[in-house]
Amino acid sequence: MEMINAVGRRKTAVARVYLMKGEGKITVNGKDYREYFPHQHVQHNVTDPFSTVGVESIYDVKVNVRGGGFKGQSEAVRMGLSRALVKLNEEFRKPLKDKKFLTRDSRAVERKKYGKPKARKRFQFSKR
Repeated sequence: MEMINAVGRRKTAVARVYLMKGEGKITVNGKDYREYFPHQHVQHNVTDPFSTVGVESIYDVKVNVRGGGFKGQSEAVRMGLSRALVKLNEEFRKPLKDKKFLTRDSRAVERKKYGKPKARKRFQFSKR
């Protein structure tokens, strides 16, 4: 098996995921994923696709991720991993799709409008 690559996106984060045979090492931007994502609930985002299809510690993963915050980055990694696993084996699609790991969450920050302090917030109205 050669290297399989996929892209995952969330908010402004973009993750390029490279999947290859190995012993289960996950590297994000040159660091171990536990070091890069120190929060426990964010680490689960990275490992969820493997536990969903039951292939923990079979594949090594190398991830390059840019943009966004740690939560958006972890969800982008989750989507990229899911897409790579589907490229590897088409039978993985159903369980990953049921957990919505293959769905692009397109919600992003709304742009600021002119004449307003934020996207929708208005200055205080004064009748007189």
